[in-house]
Amino acid sequence: MRISDHSVPYPGIARRLAVTLLAGLFTLLLAACGQPKASFQNIDVTGGSEFGKDFALTDHHGKVRTLSDFKGKAVVLFFGYTHCPDVCPTTMVEWKAVMEQLGPDADRVQVMFVTVDPERDTQQLLAQYVPAFDPRFLGMRPADEAALQKIAKDFKVYYAKVPGSAPGNYTMDHSAGSYVFDPEGRLRLFIRHGQGTDPIVHDLKQLLS
Repeated sequence: MRISDHSVPYPGIARRLAVTLLAGLFTLLLAACGQPKASFQNIDVTGGSEFGKDFALTDHHGKVRTLSDFKGKAVVLFFGYTHCPDVCPTTMVEWKAVMEQLGPDADRVQVMFVTVDPERDTQQLLAQYVPAFDPRFLGMRPADEAALQKIAKDFKVYYAKVPGSAPGNYTMDHSAGSYVFDPEGRLRLFIRHGQGTDPIVHDLKQLLS
């Protein structure tokens, strides 16, 4: 059975509507092509529901800070301790070099050193240690052991006290890596220790663009 043209009411309107819809779809496809997905050189953890989405830590000025305080900035969390002999200072030196390479974009990056040793790392000690690498860096301290356990669990951070040879002397074993939130407050990257500055700068520029 042949369908007559008269079976479609207002055929001219239907054709114009179809053309309009196709044009709109083409525009959306062009826009999607113009915004390629970010390609990171470090570990992409975008959308990782197993990681923490926020934090509440006291900075070395004595102010409680959360992620929302840094809206519009990329936020870096590195977990360490001030008595660390190797990984922590080398990581902080690396982040200082990253900030230098970023130039003006560094003003949109907040690096935080989160202590896993609040027993020794007082607010005063963090205020001396952390800004010595870069005055823009913040030393962050959990309020108590329960708060430390929570943020360590949220970000899958390992830490453990290792007794030394003398009474009361100890070191800390801990994970070595940095987490990076984008300026919208979404966790995007995990950066392993010793990656070098170039891959970090590359990824941060993508997050800030």
